[in-house]
Amino acid sequence: MIGRPKVFEPVHALTAYWRAVRCRDEAQLAALANRRLDHWLRHSVPRVPYYAGRQIRRLDDLPIIDKETVMADFAAFNRAGITAEAGWDAFAGDKMIGPYIVGASTGTSGNRGLFVVSQQERFRWLGTILAKALPGFWRRPHRVAVLLPLNTPLYDSANRLSRLKLRFFDIGEDYFDDLCAFAPSVVIAPPKILRALAEAKAPIDPSHVFSGAEVLDDLDRAIIERHFPAPLGQIYMATEGLMAVSCAHGNLHLCEDTMHFELPQAGADPDLRAVIISDFSRDVQIMARYRMNDLIRLGPPCPCGLPHRTVAAVVGRADDCFDLPGGLVTPDILRNAVVDADRRITDFRVLQTGAEQVEVVVPEGVDLAAVERAFAALFERKGIAADVAVKSGPLAPQAGCKLRRVENRYRPG
Repeated sequence: MIGRPKVFEPVHALTAYWRAVRCRDEAQLAALANRRLDHWLRHSVPRVPYYAGRQIRRLDDLPIIDKETVMADFAAFNRAGITAEAGWDAFAGDKMIGPYIVGASTGTSGNRGLFVVSQQERFRWLGTILAKALPGFWRRPHRVAVLLPLNTPLYDSANRLSRLKLRFFDIGEDYFDDLCAFAPSVVIAPPKILRALAEAKAPIDPSHVFSGAEVLDDLDRAIIERHFPAPLGQIYMATEGLMAVSCAHGNLHLCEDTMHFELPQAGADPDLRAVIISDFSRDVQIMARYRMNDLIRLGPPCPCGLPHRTVAAVVGRADDCFDLPGGLVTPDILRNAVVDADRRITDFRVLQTGAEQVEVVVPEGVDLAAVERAFAALFERKGIAADVAVKSGPLAPQAGCKLRRVENRYRPG
């Protein structure tokens, strides 16, 4: 039953902020996370229909689920009883159902996902992300520009704090002049948008720049960092929640104070991990043992001293691995093969188009033979049989879609 709206003050953001900044050592982080996870398993998880009546003593008592499971019966996973149909109707309108905020993914895979959060949860999210991305935000006012394809009322919570002014810019529209006039001190955008701003020599001088929503490739990083003097950070966030934020040293740290991560080895590569999350910061929609479609590589401990595990790389989507005769090839290995072939390559696409067919598209002027040799050497090392076609062509990214430089378009049957 959807209740009447309640007003939650920004105190929830400040509480989440101070809780996050206090986690400075491993024992403290483990104690906090275990306490919150245990409380969530006992008091929040059993309150949604999907888990009602189960004996839940520990996380292992729950099954692993995925987006398909949740979207098949969305109402079974949220306390508000919001169905997928009602959620999509709200998303097409003001993105609100009573006091609840409804959001959705961009649908890169063709399988869009919904999320629902309470007013209290949106302020908790704000406090957590401030603690990790702008830990000293209260020392000076900030003008935050968020450039994404989809807006939700989630971002409006920042404007309830006197030191922040946040503005959303729809990257599917003409935003350049308005962004420059806004003069942001913080910019959060996909790497393709940050790169476009850098190449256009946008007359803005933010003190903080964050890449998010897409994989950050080194070739984009180099162009972005040449234009913006501010350190380039990353925010690893999806429909499923806030996963990781980079510290002052530039290393991505998992948000283990708000989310439990199971990171099983993915395939034969010991460093490659699948991602299964349990978000114990959320009480309305339960995300318990939810398998993401992402692959990551863990990194070493960070010199910043934070106890949260680090992510060396967000490799890409699991279903964008190339399944070729002889084995799987991950997106990061394919990206490296292209970039290392010719230093003039500033953009590319690598597509699996058939059971043994790979297509590589690079800009005009690139040594196509060098790219062919790079892929031949890669596949020979891995014992993989594939027909590789290399060509030059247009590569302008679509503003309203996530940039996927490596994509498996082959689906048997």
